[in-house]
Amino acid sequence: MKYYLNTLIFFLLFSYSFSQNSLGKTDDIGRVKLSTYVSDQIDGLPASAKNLLENKLSQITSINGLGGTRNSRFIITPNVSLLFKEVLPGPPRKVVITLEVYFYIGDGIKGTVFSSETIKVKGVGTSDTKAYISAIKQIKARNPIFKDFVNQGKTEIIEFYNSQCDFILKDAEVSKSQKDYDGAIYKLMEIPQVTKECYETAMNEVAIVYKEKMDYECQLHVTNAKNAWNTGLDTNSANLASTHLSQIDPDSKCYEEGVNLSKLIGKRIKELDQREWDFKMKKYEDEVEKENSIIKAARDIGVANAKNQPKVTYNIRSWW
Repeated sequence: MKYYLNTLIFFLLFSYSFSQNSLGKTDDIGRVKLSTYVSDQIDGLPASAKNLLENKLSQITSINGLGGTRNSRFIITPNVSLLFKEVLPGPPRKVVITLEVYFYIGDGIKGTVFSSETIKVKGVGTSDTKAYISAIKQIKARNPIFKDFVNQGKTEIIEFYNSQCDFILKDAEVSKSQKDYDGAIYKLMEIPQVTKECYETAMNEVAIVYKEKMDYECQLHVTNAKNAWNTGLDTNSANLASTHLSQIDPDSKCYEEGVNLSKLIGKRIKELDQREWDFKMKKYEDEVEKENSIIKAARDIGVANAKNQPKVTYNIRSWW
């Protein structure tokens, strides 16, 4: 187990270093991440301009290394105020507007603002919608003001994880005790690498949770394989049993039980058909393959759960 822990931590630290140089990926583990959120309550903002504004937020977070997640408690969100509007007669008719765009980073669950920034932009178009789009296009994601804005928000997010580490670990422990192993792994892998001590503790726990998950699922697979085999004790039932046996992790504690069942089935098939059963239980060739398999599985669990989190209702009423 100790070898698992050290290898898992090393790999995830390496993955973090790599991901910091590959911004914009949606599956990076170990980064501080923000969700982009544009409220439907922004007065006068056309739908197409809203989509463009959300894309601008994604660019800002990606460029500054915090993009790539959904439904995070930490968000970057805007508000838009119309400061000036003038309609110039045509033809063609022109709409000229000046917008003040406010940007906020904060805890969208607790409703706490971490950092804010404001810029003014102007736009011209043949309609209100086109004028809004023209104005929002003037927001440059690489504007230097966004770097300090994002960094301040990132600092506050890191402080959140450092101060709440024990609670997050306990929450993951509760999920594990309820046999929600995937949920526990997801919670642990949400902790960013820059929290160092908390992150390393979490990665230790990931390996423990994953091993417990494999042991628990192994017994289920063996039971299902036995039930499938006992339905007919023939070639068809053997093939059904193999679909369950093939899912058993070679390092789980009931692996040998699966091997023994496989041998029993193979012996019966030879008696029936005078041939060898071509199914083989999964094995690891060496320690490297075993560790890589564990690491990939834990990573995939974290990524899959991140994508499947339910939609969050954000509390930002007091932000503007």
